[in-house]
Parts: sequence; structure tokens; C-alpha cells
Amino acid sequence: MDSIRPRQLPAAAEMLAAFLAADSGYDGLFVTAVKTTGIFCKPSCPARKPKPANVEFFASARDALFNGYRPCRRCRPLEPPGAMPAPIRGLMDAIEADPRRRWRDADLRARGLSPAALRRWFKRHFQMTFHAYARARRLGQALSAMRAGGAVTRAALDHGFDSLSGFASAVKRMTGQAPGHSRGLVTITLKRLLTPLGAMVAGATDSGLCLLEFTDRRALERQVDGLVKRLDGILVPGNNAILTALGQELEEYFDGRRRHFEVPITAAGTSFQRQVWRRLRRIPYGTTVSYGQLAAALGRPGASRAVARANGDNRVAILIPCHRVVGADGHLTGYGGGLWRKRALLEVEGAALPPKQLELINEAD
Repeated sequence: MDSIRPRQLPAAAEMLAAFLAADSGYDGLFVTAVKTTGIFCKPSCPARKPKPANVEFFASARDALFNGYRPCRRCRPLEPPGAMPAPIRGLMDAIEADPRRRWRDADLRARGLSPAALRRWFKRHFQMTFHAYARARRLGQALSAMRAGGAVTRAALDHGFDSLSGFASAVKRMTGQAPGHSRGLVTITLKRLLTPLGAMVAGATDSGLCLLEFTDRRALERQVDGLVKRLDGILVPGNNAILTALGQELEEYFDGRRRHFEVPITAAGTSFQRQVWRRLRRIPYGTTVSYGQLAAALGRPGASRAVARANGDNRVAILIPCHRVVGADGHLTGYGGGLWRKRALLEVEGAALPPKQLELINEAD
């Protein structure tokens, strides 16, 4: 999949502020080139910052290369936004090959990985340490075995726990309940997906997709916590059939080969939120509507603000297309993944501004 970029860059002052703050939310939108070193970087590069007079901005790595700059070896700007480093990708493959294995720092060093650096990377991309990730993967398999009728003791010993007490303690920390009481919890399987607009985290139960967000969204932790409470669930790293299908459909979408998603969705929210989200899914591909038009289509013409809040509370980006809702004047407003991503998604779909007429979202009635 080729990297997708908006046609217009933000103001130079905004880009400079993002670069100086190492703001990963701008990764993929532009690259920053340093005149004194001849190097270009992602906005999120953690390297020491140069003087503002010595930087210039380009819309793509290609443009920076054509202007004589070379890529930074630290932030690797030629890799897609959010790309997983090869050593970590190999580690993840090893976990999937043997999810029951217990990993120690010595095992990581033997693979040439720094335990401290790995901890930081997992905290940034998964909101948990590597060891917590590996432990959650083992716990998830054990709980799945229990829900299938397996005994607690057998589930514990078969999935890498030395004792029943250790297993019970781990389950208690993860779910807040004893192992026997955890059988009824809904398992939300989490998987990291890479798209041309950056890394996303996807979550799915056995019945439907319930989470799809960019990993750098500031409200991600709140969204995930709310989802867990709504579904009375637990978060388990891994993969399932729904997440596998999602990855394929997203690739087709960004390649321009898919207009409609077939992955089942489990939208966890209030009755009003679900009503708004159902309407969002009726907005045709390649078109936009305003918040006011959406509210009117719901029979609530005075509820534009409530509709906007429900729009912002959407946990399933792209498939529930909140990016297709714009301001009354056609300007882009309010997108948790960043306005540059909203514009990029609309460009993928070839959407025309200003918004289309109200009847477009009433066709399915």
C-alpha cells in the first residue's frame, strides 16, 4: 500500500511546533529536513532538535530525497508511519508461534533486544509493557480454554503458569475476579494493524469488531476503558477471524478496491450513540454531510451538538465513517485521529466538498 498524503501541508509554525514536541500525531503528514546535517526525520524523531532556522519541511520522504537529504537512522522516515521494527516483528512472530512461552530478559538479550527499549516501545504502541503483553497473551488462551469447559488447574498448567495460586493472582490482576468467575467475561482480542496513515489498534469479540483507532489518538485509553466496561470484557492480545478479515478489507480500501466493509461490527454505546453510528454507516462512499444534516436525518434537527459528541465517541474508525461528517460550510472539523487523516480518508474515497444533500443518507430508509 502506498503512503497517502494530504494535498496541503499545515502552516510552517504548526509543523515546527510538532517537530520540536516530537508529536507522533503528525507522522505521515510531512518530514522535517535539517540543513546543517543533511538528514530528514519524522516529526516524532526523538533526536536532539536543531535551531528552527536550520529546518525545512517536505510533504514526503521522496521530496526530501530529491532535495539531497538522507534519511535519519534513528527514526527511519522511509518506513510507513507506525511500522514495527524488524527485530520486534520477529519477536511477535515467536510469541504467536508459542503463546505459552514465558519470556525473560535474558531471552530478549539473546535476540539482540534491549529489555528497557522494548518496554518503552510496547508502552508507546500497546499501552502495556512487553512482559505484560506476553502474560496477557498466555492468560487469554488459558481463559479461552476455561470457557470451553476446561478445568482451572489444567488451564493454568497448560499455559505456562507454575502454580494455581500464581495463575489466580494473574487472572485477578487482569480481570478483577477469581479464575472461576472470569468464565463469563467477554474476550476482546487486540491486534495492531499498519495502514498508510499510521498504526491502528483493532479489537474484536468473537461476534464483531468493537474497536479500530489510531494508536496515537489521545483519547485511546479512555475509549478502551469505556469499551471494557460496556462489554464487561477483558483485553487479550492476539488474533481471530474477524481481525484477519479486517486487515484484508482495510488493505483493499486503501488500495481503492473496496467501498463497503463486510466485517461484522459490535458497536458498544448508548441507544442514541448506536442510532447515530447506524446513520453514519448510511453515508455513501465518496460523499460527506454536515452535522446539521445528520441530526436532521435522525429526526433531531436541533441536536447537532449531541450528534457531534456521539460522532466523536465512535470507537470504530473508517468502518463507521465519522470522517464523512464535516462542518456546515464544508470545512473539516473534529477528528480524533487528526484532521490531516480525515482529509486523507476523504481523498481515498474521492469525496467532493461541500457536503452532499440530506437525501443521500436517507436512501436506505
